[in-house]
Amino acid sequence: MSEYQLGETVYTDTLRGGCHWSMRVRKGTLLTLTDVEGGANVGMLMYNPNDLLEKYNAPDSLKAQHTFKLTKGHCLYSDMGRVMASIVEDDCGWHDTVCGNMNKTMLEQRWPRISYQQGLNDWTLNGYDSFMVELAKYGLGRKDMAANLNLFSKVSTDDEGNLSYEPAGKASDSITLRFEMDTLVILHSCPHPLASPASGFAEYPRKPVQYALAKAAPVADDDYCKNLCPENQRGFQNTFLYTFMD
Repeated sequence: MSEYQLGETVYTDTLRGGCHWSMRVRKGTLLTLTDVEGGANVGMLMYNPNDLLEKYNAPDSLKAQHTFKLTKGHCLYSDMGRVMASIVEDDCGWHDTVCGNMNKTMLEQRWPRISYQQGLNDWTLNGYDSFMVELAKYGLGRKDMAANLNLFSKVSTDDEGNLSYEPAGKASDSITLRFEMDTLVILHSCPHPLASPASGFAEYPRKPVQYALAKAAPVADDDYCKNLCPENQRGFQNTFLYTFMD
């Protein structure tokens, strides 16, 4: 059991490959995502359910913590300088937050298109349209889209600035997020925008991801994420001022 977990898992389910899902996650919740087979990609967006204008901010999350990648100890910041979630456990060591989503055109350039009428639940969905479907459930749309996370995906760069992609997750690898404020979480399990037959996926990748919810212990004074850098200490203070009456 993780050092961060208090009690048993209260809910678990599996998101099939090439699907999407969303839910409101309460402050003090642990969300563990597990790459069931290896090679998964999980696109993720986050919003403040009490003020949907506030959302996950990729540039601030990287800039504040002086990093290009996200892993254990890093915090996921909103555009209001608040910590939405902290990465408290991570088997992969690298998660992409710069490459965005694959869209319909990109997908159809790489794999044969399978419509819903042809494949039912095995149709070939892309990340952008998957996010749009989930956003619409909360009255959000294209203007509300932000730069997303791509969990279980590693993207590095060479001296010329060329991006190189590889799956970071192996079978049973997991990442655990601890939510520091109520958060609307939107996920898809569609391919990474740089995934292609050349990157090892001869067929459209359908990689399932398990998700599990549990209660987190209160954040301690010596918490690793909070004390990773001075910026995170300030971020936690901003979040406390916003949430202490919850």
